[in-house]
Amino acid sequence: MLFNDPLKYKPRAFALAMTIANAVLSAAEQLRRSNLLSLVLTLVAAPVVYVLINEFVRYNGRIRGMRGPAGLPLIGNLWDIRVNAAEKYREWARRFGDVYQIQLGNVPVVVINSASAARTIFGQNAQAMSSRPEFYTFHKVLSDTAGTTIGTSPYSDSLKRRRKGAASALNKPSVQTYISHLDIETRDFIRELYTFGKAGKQAVDPMPMIQRLSLSLALTLNWGVRLKSQSDNLFDEITHVEEEISRFRSTTGNLQDYIPLMRLNPFNMHSTKAREMRNRRDKYLTDLNNGLDDRIARGTHKPCIQANVIMDEEAKLNKAELTSISLTMLSGGLDTVTTQVAWFVAYLSQHPEVQEKAVSEIRKTFGEDSPMCDEGDDQTCQYIVALVKESLRYFTVLRLALPRASIKDVVYNGMVIPKGSIVFLNAWACNRDAAVWSDPDVFRPERWLEQPDAPLFTYGVGYRMCAGSLLANRELYLLYMRLLNSFRIEKYDTVDVHPVRGNADPTSLVAMPLRYRALFVPRNGAALSKAMVETERMAQEE
Repeated sequence: MLFNDPLKYKPRAFALAMTIANAVLSAAEQLRRSNLLSLVLTLVAAPVVYVLINEFVRYNGRIRGMRGPAGLPLIGNLWDIRVNAAEKYREWARRFGDVYQIQLGNVPVVVINSASAARTIFGQNAQAMSSRPEFYTFHKVLSDTAGTTIGTSPYSDSLKRRRKGAASALNKPSVQTYISHLDIETRDFIRELYTFGKAGKQAVDPMPMIQRLSLSLALTLNWGVRLKSQSDNLFDEITHVEEEISRFRSTTGNLQDYIPLMRLNPFNMHSTKAREMRNRRDKYLTDLNNGLDDRIARGTHKPCIQANVIMDEEAKLNKAELTSISLTMLSGGLDTVTTQVAWFVAYLSQHPEVQEKAVSEIRKTFGEDSPMCDEGDDQTCQYIVALVKESLRYFTVLRLALPRASIKDVVYNGMVIPKGSIVFLNAWACNRDAAVWSDPDVFRPERWLEQPDAPLFTYGVGYRMCAGSLLANRELYLLYMRLLNSFRIEKYDTVDVHPVRGNADPTSLVAMPLRYRALFVPRNGAALSKAMVETERMAQEE
């Protein structure tokens, strides 16, 4: 009975217990409310505090004494340049001058927009501007296994060795030894247009033919193997992967490069895709390298850049450095030459008057009964040389040259570009500099006959200028000669060939035209048919 009714036997103790319990519950409720309030205040205040601190850091990160657009909190000028960045930089140059700064996130970047400034900053300060910055997506995620290309590597002793090896393989005497490769690949390009286009009766999209040409030439020069058909499994794999990798090299398309918080996202599909492309690229690079090693061991390899370097005891390049040269050869042709030719053919299809002027110049040396011209012709037709330069200038497919990093202070017009700065060469703006050309927005090859020594920035400028420019020019010259002398290119699809409006992906590193179809009508059917028979015979002997 003692415990049957606690109220009856211990009323005061029970009341005291209830009072204590109520006090505890009340305190707990107040604490709960206080914690909840603190949590709410923290959730509201933390982002505000972060933004304020970030703005303080961003403001103090700007280069003193240099003008430029202010930008937005956290992202700086990233929103302004999300599409057609090079054209936006060109517009800003009218307001802020030819050299100014922007901020990508908190990162200050100096942008060079005139021919004069480019030659001074990169030409006269070649050593100071000899390095490259490292970006999270491309350098830390995508390139952490196979490494980087020569063009994207920071300055180092290893870079100097790789550049020396590449320069030796791409100088004028070496390019002369590649003429037989240029001959068969450009012939095969004409053959594919002729075959798939049913001798001018069926419209075709030339992009796959252009891609096969560039890829096969890269494989031949670097590994000694041709890609003879678009049906080869390597064709689809390499062209797709390299196109995706090109997007990761974009200086504007990877927000996590400039906003570190975005790297913490556990569902970061951008990094996941970069790793996928890295693994797929590693696979075909390994297969190509192993295939060459096997042929060298059996003594059946053909002369190529990789084999020459491997067997050159003085080169002293390790495996990673050899891979870097391979990546350079592979990505360089696919990125620039492919896109350049695609724009050029599109332009010709919409402008027959350009074709006829060029053909009239070719006719001074080669008749229509010689559609293949002469592969040994070392750029003797000056109008076609001018046409190559003008197409490189007008379209400027790599509109923002790969960014530089300064390793010393550089002074320009009283402004100091500090050591460690990121510097963009706006090749697009420099190639359209009104101080150089009175009509920069017009496609006019004759300008290069009038001003043969005028600067061209498509290949860059200074120490980090593209080492493959001689090879690219020779390839484009022979290709343009044969294309124009073989076909009358007729419009099938109406395509906008304006370099800005017609850009298929305004966020990409490389400006590509919209896909299109055209008719490739033989100028002399009998002569071209005979040349194609000869091309088939040459291909079978390979």
